[in-house]
Amino acid sequence: MGSHMRYISTRGDATPRNFSEILLAGLAPDGGLYMPESWPVFSADRWRSLRAESYPDLAAEVIAPFAEGAIDLATLRLLCRDAYVHFDHPAIAPLREIEDGLFAMELFHGPTLAFKDMAMQLLGRLFDHVLADQDRPVTIVGATSGDTGSAAIEALAGRKRINVVILHPDGRTSAVQRRQMTTVQAPNICNIAIDGTFDDCQDLVKAMFADAPFREEVGLSAVNSINWARIAAQIPYYVRAALALGAPDRPVSFAVPTGNFGNVLAAWAARKMGLPIAKLCIGSNRNDILTRFLTSNDMSVRQVQPSLSPSMDIQVSSNFERLLFELLDRDAQACSAIMQEFRKTGRMSVPQGVWEHAHAQISGLRLDDVETLSEMRSIYTRSLYQADPHTAIGIAAGRAAREPGVPMVVAATAHPAKFPDAVVEATGIHPALPPHLADLFDRPERFDRRPNTLGVIQDAVRAHVARTH
Repeated sequence: MGSHMRYISTRGDATPRNFSEILLAGLAPDGGLYMPESWPVFSADRWRSLRAESYPDLAAEVIAPFAEGAIDLATLRLLCRDAYVHFDHPAIAPLREIEDGLFAMELFHGPTLAFKDMAMQLLGRLFDHVLADQDRPVTIVGATSGDTGSAAIEALAGRKRINVVILHPDGRTSAVQRRQMTTVQAPNICNIAIDGTFDDCQDLVKAMFADAPFREEVGLSAVNSINWARIAAQIPYYVRAALALGAPDRPVSFAVPTGNFGNVLAAWAARKMGLPIAKLCIGSNRNDILTRFLTSNDMSVRQVQPSLSPSMDIQVSSNFERLLFELLDRDAQACSAIMQEFRKTGRMSVPQGVWEHAHAQISGLRLDDVETLSEMRSIYTRSLYQADPHTAIGIAAGRAAREPGVPMVVAATAHPAKFPDAVVEATGIHPALPPHLADLFDRPERFDRRPNTLGVIQDAVRAHVARTH
């Protein structure tokens, strides 16, 4: 090993940097996303040796090669052990068999009840560690379709070198999702409800990153899944599940409900590291651009429609660019050209051979709201398992793509209590919030409403930074 892991941009025009640098940078200066220069590959014996580790120690081992030359294994181990202390299940990401050979990997046992906690709790500690080393502050600006925001706020509240501004689409998140963000009273946290969709929020964030003087002025950084550290911190749970079901000595498949493509990309990364993953499948709601792409090479943006699974109400999946880069054999020029054309026209022309490569490795399935409720109902009837709308779509995708003899693991991405209305409609049973959130609806809220205007939002960020310094 002994070498340093460096990161390059999917658009080819950025100086290679180490893990600590890309942790703070988020987006690459050429508008691309950072990728590891090469994939670390573990031998079968190395995988087997990880079976005995606790979840935090396994996570440190899996992430270590990505952080090499920036953060050592002993430090990572301490950060990982600290990150998972506040999870309400001792297995951190337990597996539940809900049908013969079909498993739910529960990723919602963290403080905000969504899979985002798995990475975000560690990310907060990584930021703290690196910022303390460099003795400087950063401003985190993020967009959320519901879950990333609360996970970031929960992980970063009260941390002294970090200011946080989260944009969410006004009225388009669930009440639980919104309140998990707006009831956190820490002075370093600022919530803004934008008059628009999640894609509008994401565009505002991208525009702020593209404004170099502004980025410099407020010390801008990102915690959404454009940050490679987020993806790195999501690889361990795929490893953990696969090892529990017999890998590396037998293959395992994964199904992932997908919005921004980061979660399934982490499974893809685990496969690149040598884990025998047979099939990857994604589930989407009626905002089905990724499923349309995988089934018929149609990557064209349509109007975002609100659905029962709001975390997937997305048309432009940032992380797809990373997969595209890989599928193009890391041809950054080709990747850049395709992405710029996509931005201009709303249609992505992916070469047929590249699409075939994607189609062979990842399948897609789409459910509309009616189908989602019916899936939730039948899962509950058959297995007494309460699945939230996102997880139910993942289960349907997993069931459709199953192969005999290969365990299928579905990423259960959110606790049913985050989407109580849908769960009640499907099963007649109201899912209870866990004890630490029981009084969520009694807590005072704090957020600002703002128009979808870049200048106004930048001023709000400046004002927040000025207040906290």
